[in-house]
Amino acid sequence: MSALQSLGSLIDAFRPADGPPPQRLGAFMRWALAGSWPMLVVAGVLSSVAGVTEVVSALILGWVVDAAVTTSPTTFFSDHWSLIAWFVAFYLILRPLAFAVSSASNSIIIGPNVLPLVLSRLHRWTLGQAVTFFDNDFAGRIAQKQMQAARAVTDVATEVINTVCFALASVIGSAAFLILVDLRVAGALLVWLIAYILLIRYFMPMIRVNSAARASSRAMVSGQVVDTITNIKTVKLFAHAAFEDRVALDAMEVFRDRSLEFGVISTWFRFSLMLLAGVLPVLLIGGTVILWQQGQATAGEIAAAGAIAMRIAQMSGWVSFTLMSIYTSVGEVEDGMRTLAVPHTLTDTPEAKALPRVTGEVRFDNVTFAYGRERGGVRDINLTIRAGEKLGIVGASGAGKSSLVSLLLRLYDPEEGTISVDGHDLRHVTQESLRRQIGMVTQETAMFNRSARDNIAYGRPGASQEEIENAARLAQVHDFVLRLPDGYDTRVGERGLKLSGGEKQRVAIAR
Repeated sequence: MSALQSLGSLIDAFRPADGPPPQRLGAFMRWALAGSWPMLVVAGVLSSVAGVTEVVSALILGWVVDAAVTTSPTTFFSDHWSLIAWFVAFYLILRPLAFAVSSASNSIIIGPNVLPLVLSRLHRWTLGQAVTFFDNDFAGRIAQKQMQAARAVTDVATEVINTVCFALASVIGSAAFLILVDLRVAGALLVWLIAYILLIRYFMPMIRVNSAARASSRAMVSGQVVDTITNIKTVKLFAHAAFEDRVALDAMEVFRDRSLEFGVISTWFRFSLMLLAGVLPVLLIGGTVILWQQGQATAGEIAAAGAIAMRIAQMSGWVSFTLMSIYTSVGEVEDGMRTLAVPHTLTDTPEAKALPRVTGEVRFDNVTFAYGRERGGVRDINLTIRAGEKLGIVGASGAGKSSLVSLLLRLYDPEEGTISVDGHDLRHVTQESLRRQIGMVTQETAMFNRSARDNIAYGRPGASQEEIENAARLAQVHDFVLRLPDGYDTRVGERGLKLSGGEKQRVAIAR
């Protein structure tokens, strides 16, 4: 690893978050970026230093112009060799170095670390949600919200560093220089800045709201498309390609409408901004020319003020578009926050303990569960299954057979009654320790788009190859796996689509 690459370790990109994600924007940003703040501050300072060089550049230009006006061309270099040396050193060494260090802090320390830091925290929190959280939303939409929110938080952090800190340092330095020239010129800059801030305050809230609406509609498009592709065999079986196309187009039409609304506001904002940006050179250059006519300013100060005016005018467009991007990202963060930063509804109690090795007696005592509805699920169930006993549960569709199994796995908590294993109330043991002691082959076998080895070993991560093969032999799937193109390294496709139904069942049994 090179010395520059080692700078990337200054932020722990996978540090766990402290506590749950807050549901207020500022607190959520602090939660998401916790652990990276020292480096974010350093990067902001370095960006500010780079911004100050813009003012120094204008000052040097003014000094050179003043020197040229007051010196004979034949003796210019000999009379002002120290100024020329500073000029060369600044443009060839100091300014490039300031920008290089600032760029390194963003490109090596901040950029590669902040996105995985935020995404890993959101993903980890989402994994802890109850099954009902996933039952009530599109899988694709949830995934889209995770990536969208993580990317938006990263964009806000990097844009504040790259643009806001840089521009703020430039403006403060410019104001300090203009105060030295004449308070009236500095006052003109202040009036322009007030008008600029008012313009930003007027447009940005609208941009923020429309950005959130556009992000939400985009996530809905993603969720709808993923839902269709995930169930493509069913779509083909029922010849519903045209129907699914219509559903997707309806979602896309909403996204298009939200995008058009966002585009109209953006257009008016940019027009107003360009109009205001043109006022600044008129104020500063015109003001210093008038002072020069009165003998109160030099030609070099006119040149420096002009350079500052042009630079700030150009920067105002860049800063405003960046602020628009920041507000857009803030809207996306808020949109993702509403979906992802919700409290866990099924949690281990603080006193929950790991379930010890059990013999397997299961008791349902007066258990009622209806998924929060008035009807459905199970009601007043009293059932005892002794250790080693085999039991078949039969009943009509919707009678609650799957609900009983889900309650035993504590995917849901009963609305009334208790469930225990060997006398241990399931609400007083950790969920993971309970599920580790229950083997299950589901009606619809779940397969990851990973290797056959990974899918079998999912029941015991870290199992040796010998243990994996023994499990495969017991499930009578070993010989089949060996016939796959890459044996145990063969990827089985999304949801195991490269395997037959029976083959998926045997992999699940081996698991």
